[in-house]
Amino acid sequence: MFLVQLSFGGFHVVAKAALGHLEPMVLAAIRVGVGAPILVWLAWRRDRLVPARRDLPALALLGGLGVFANQVLFITGLKYTTATNAAILMLSIPVFAAGAAAVLRIERVSAGRLVGIALSIAGALVLVNPLRFSTDPHAAVGNLLILCNGFCYALFLVLQRPVLARLPWRTVIAWSFLFGGFGVLVVAAPALAAFEPSRLPAATWLCLLYIVALPTVFAYAASTWAVRRSSPALVAAYTTLQPLVAATLGAAFLGERFGWAEGAGFALILAGLWRVTVTAPASLS
Repeated sequence: MFLVQLSFGGFHVVAKAALGHLEPMVLAAIRVGVGAPILVWLAWRRDRLVPARRDLPALALLGGLGVFANQVLFITGLKYTTATNAAILMLSIPVFAAGAAAVLRIERVSAGRLVGIALSIAGALVLVNPLRFSTDPHAAVGNLLILCNGFCYALFLVLQRPVLARLPWRTVIAWSFLFGGFGVLVVAAPALAAFEPSRLPAATWLCLLYIVALPTVFAYAASTWAVRRSSPALVAAYTTLQPLVAATLGAAFLGERFGWAEGAGFALILAGLWRVTVTAPASLS
């Protein structure tokens, strides 16, 4: 899960560079348009399984939440709000995941795991500095879209669990991408019609290669595997590593400061994740 969040954290840096030459929806379309066939090929190569008709609605729902909504809401939300606001609001994912898992009776989140989630969120807030949260009324729409994105992604993680009890994890993420990717391509069609690939510099193509390979194919597949092997609440808790990854990359490549406050945030996140990891989820009777 650390490698997954390292990939997702790197996505924000690399995507920012790519968006200097690409429309946001074109980037989203390339991400799912290339990633989906790769995931389907990997699933078919290993599983050789076509999901039963009764499983298709659940897979379509997963695709709508974790691929379509995750792409469109986040990219659109960033148009109206700040990157700092987005980073703070995305910390809602572990909270939403723990709540949804309990309400839907998919997992009872123990007190120890809740303490770990709280510690991790506190550490991430130290890194992103909530005092910089913008209350500008013009950012309200963007803030709401980012918050909705966090809720959709949390539901995506939680609702994977019962589907993974019936289907192999490779098949689940591949078909989720098929359904969700189709929606993204429909929404991105106008932007794709105006897209001119020949005008992209070589550096942007390298960015796209990274985006498809790591924060798309690898990260989504590994995250689904982790939900199958552990729990949605644990996987969601690891999303608090993303501000740490961003801070580390900023210090390494952008010359940004990494001081005692960042160190304290790092320690809190690690303590929280340790608490979440060693605490077994309570069973539902």
